[in-house]
Parts: sequence; C-alpha cells; structure tokens
Amino acid sequence: MTAPDDDQPIRYIERTHAWYGALGYGNPYRYAQFDEVPFTPLRKPLADCRVMLLTTAAPYNPDLGDQGPGAPYNAAAKFYEVYAGETELDHDLRVSHVAVDQAHLSDDVNCWFPLPALRKAASRGRIGGLTARFLGVPTNRSQRHTLDVDAPEVVQCCREDAADVAVLVANCPVCHQTLSLVARVLEAASIPTVVRFTRSGSACPLYSCAGRGSIVSASTGICTSSRYSDVIMKTRILGKASMKLV
Repeated sequence: MTAPDDDQPIRYIERTHAWYGALGYGNPYRYAQFDEVPFTPLRKPLADCRVMLLTTAAPYNPDLGDQGPGAPYNAAAKFYEVYAGETELDHDLRVSHVAVDQAHLSDDVNCWFPLPALRKAASRGRIGGLTARFLGVPTNRSQRHTLDVDAPEVVQCCREDAADVAVLVANCPVCHQTLSLVARVLEAASIPTVVRFTRSGSACPLYSCAGRGSIVSASTGICTSSRYSDVIMKTRILGKASMKLV
C-alpha cells in the first residue's frame, strides 16, 4: 500500500535555502552535519531511570506581547540562556518565539513541554521518576555557542541532578538542530538521550534507535522519524546524523 502524495517529509533545509536565496543572500545557512554520532545505551530499565526534561519552549511573560495559541511570531519572547525550573511545580511555557505553525497549534502543553505526561508516566511506573529540575535550552543558530556554552551547562545540570536519561523536546526547525547538538554532547558524556520533535503544533511519538535497521519506542538514542521529517537529523537507522559543524 503506497502513501498519499502529500505524505512527504517537509524539506525545511531546501525551503530555508530557497527563502534566503530569494532575499538576496548568496551564502545560505548551513546546518550542522557529522559523520560520527556518539551513542550511550541505557544502563538499566526505563522504569528505574530518573528522566531529565529539556525543551526549547519559553516561560510566559505577560509583558512581552501575545504568546497564546494562534499568536504571530513573537521575537520578544525569546530567551538566550539555559534556564531551569522545579519539576514539582507547574509552569506556563509557550512557543510563540519560534517558527511553528501557529494556525494549527494545539493548546496541549504536552506538545512542547510534556512535564504533565512525564509525571503521569512516573506515577504509572513507566519511568523511575523525574530529576528535581527541567531545563529550557535557547534556540540558537550559532552552532558553536550551543556546543561550547549551552550544551556543557546542560551536561553539568544533568550530572548534578543524577539524570539517567534526557528527553529533549524540539519545537521548530532550528530547535531540532539546537537540541540535536545538545544530545550529541550529552551522549558523548555518557548520558542517553531521546529527541522528540513537534510538527504542525502536534507532538510526534518518542522514537529512538536501538541500532542500525531498527526503531524502538521509549528507549534511548537520538533520532527523528524519517517518515515525518528530514529537517536536521537522519535517524540512527542510517547510522549517522545529517549535521555538519561549520
């Protein structure tokens, strides 16, 4: 059975190159690419693991303009440093500061900040629990800043909170790159990761790759579903990530 014609990956990289080319930029932005991908397997069952949640969503600030569902892109709501919040408390995080399809944005916070869903998973014994803090990671087009400044801070926080695994929630095309770079550094630091991505305001399933040629859900590894997105990373089904440091 074949897929319908409109069931195709959204070619973000090609579109952004075409867009900047039309604006007169002769040197389009280059996304990161690596031939080798660090990988750290889980050391114990997920039901025994303490999970660290990372997101590119921003804390709501009523002084920064419209940030609700359907709001236009709002650069004023951006943040530029890693921030932390207590997982025992409720938080109002939003995504008006990133390039997402606001016209179809769900009002379910679990799409961009699945703290409620992870709490439920912990109560059901699906995960061992949450770290004391979650982290917000700024979307940054500077790959070096992400690798040299933000990612090391994330690693330090994960170690301080004794995280066994990190779940990273990307909410826009550049967010995918940012959190993929952070995941790369985390895996190199022996902290397993799962990257969840959002499309059209809806969260796609958590995917991870247990090895070449296989996908498993809710385990460990860095990947996005190639069925939905070729934006930043090819999955570990292919054995590599499609990112190159420039």
